[in-house]
Amino acid sequence: MIPLYCQMGNLSLIILPDTLAHLNGHAVITHTYSIFRDRGDNGPEKERNRESMLHLGEIKDPDYYGFITFELPDKLFVYTADGSQELSTEQVERLIEFLSDFRSNPGLWENRDL
Repeated sequence: MIPLYCQMGNLSLIILPDTLAHLNGHAVITHTYSIFRDRGDNGPEKERNRESMLHLGEIKDPDYYGFITFELPDKLFVYTADGSQELSTEQVERLIEFLSDFRSNPGLWENRDL
């Protein structure tokens, strides 16, 4: 799955959905999203490197902010700040709104112009 980009004031983020599965021919979006600062130097190789290290151990990337898990969509969200950076409560709330909108609109999941 391609990464998502989110701008919050002066902070640019790249969000990597951990998986995109297909159930009965329909896309099913992941429950976990890893968050990194977007410094504008992203490319396919850097994204693959980040995806390959997710949740396999300690992530030492200085731009890593942790991950958000949707335990119960629209009801229970968990932000785990296990990186060297941490989002504020307001930033987490805004990011959850952004991701909820994305999750609620399957038309956004594919063929996006980023």
